[in-house]
Amino acid sequence: MKPSIKIHFLGAAGVVTGSKFLIETSERNILIDCGMFQGLKNLRQLNWRSLPFKAEAIDVVLLTHGHLDHVGYLPRLLKQGFKGKIIGTAPTLAIAEIILKDSAKIHEEEAERANKEKYTRHDPALPFYTLQEAEKTINHFKMEPPDTWISLSEDILFRFRYNGHIIGATFIELDIKGKRFVFSGDIGRPNDYLLRDPNRPRWADVLFLESTYGNKIHPQEDVDVLLAQLIKETIYNKGNLIIPSFAVERLQSLMFLIWKLYEKNKIPNIPVYVDSPMGYNVLKVFERYRDWHKLSKASYSNMCAHVTIIESYKETWETIDNRHSKIVIAGSGMVTGGRVLTYLQHLIDDPKTTVLLVGYMAEGTRGRQLKDGAHDIKFFGKYYPVRARIAYIESLSAHADQKELLDWMSEIRNIPEKVYLVHGEPDALNTLRVKVKDIYNWNATIQHLNDVEHLYL
Repeated sequence: MKPSIKIHFLGAAGVVTGSKFLIETSERNILIDCGMFQGLKNLRQLNWRSLPFKAEAIDVVLLTHGHLDHVGYLPRLLKQGFKGKIIGTAPTLAIAEIILKDSAKIHEEEAERANKEKYTRHDPALPFYTLQEAEKTINHFKMEPPDTWISLSEDILFRFRYNGHIIGATFIELDIKGKRFVFSGDIGRPNDYLLRDPNRPRWADVLFLESTYGNKIHPQEDVDVLLAQLIKETIYNKGNLIIPSFAVERLQSLMFLIWKLYEKNKIPNIPVYVDSPMGYNVLKVFERYRDWHKLSKASYSNMCAHVTIIESYKETWETIDNRHSKIVIAGSGMVTGGRVLTYLQHLIDDPKTTVLLVGYMAEGTRGRQLKDGAHDIKFFGKYYPVRARIAYIESLSAHADQKELLDWMSEIRNIPEKVYLVHGEPDALNTLRVKVKDIYNWNATIQHLNDVEHLYL
């Protein structure tokens, strides 16, 4: 009888977030990524459910990269009984540690605020996980280098391959009895400001392909011109430019762009505040792992010297009270939480304020609501009128667009037996499915949450 495996689609199937793909074999049960669902309430509620597979039966977790929607469920996995190793590249584990600790702190603060201000139906409101649980999770981390085959059992090997997107990010090649499974993770873009171009797989018997921008081509925007114009208008209006930003990669790219604009005399010397303790910690990861990015030591130092890092809430309030024009970059990127909400609480009703949204805004997030023209947004249990100007630059996305996704597949020399499209909203998934068929004549399929596929090896 031929050996077989089961593939469990536990997240990022039919949706963008919550990445979790379980490969069940006779030798090892391997979980690829272990992320949180984000966006719509019905998705976020899924985070509170236990996995439909015994966590103690999972032997190992392999991480493509450190974003919350790829690592944020790990403490819950341990709570359900997982006892194995969590393996990633050195910068991925460094990023994951920062994100898990920061996320735990936010969960604890939000639960405390909800209980104090009584804007929750839960009594008491509980954090999704605590800092103590995050630290316990980090004790399971194990670093492995890229481009090296690592044995998990007699017939199972894996390796990490450089993938751009964020520092440390990889796609994963998993060999099971000689059959190659390729998990794309999140694919970065060519000609990134900070990162090298992604590597490309050469062989894939089974391909798991992200589809975040499967229905879109990033616009050919002149980001320098757009950003410089917004900054000059902010100064002219005596207002503030608020940029919600992910702490990983997006924040560093924005710092780099603003510094380069100033260096080229394209903008005046407007104060730039970075209000993201997590972003500050990520900068240290860039300093520690120089071979994972393109910044020279001098460029890194000059870029950091051009901004003021805010390290306390006291400094946050001082920055809000400061009446001078300024740029504030603060988390979170899709306005789902973080310190950017404190700035918006006081500035989003001011017509002199500009809120610049950058990159992908998932369905159901406040960032998507603002992008779609919401007249008010709700946070901290209240509605706030939106009188600020909302601007959007899509081309700074760290995700490959449709053309770049198709190019990433172009060096695969065989015809995959299976192509699973994941990490996408329905229209993006279906559009990319048609494109894959048209260009490569490969039959791609779209899975749904908790689907189980049975494959013979």
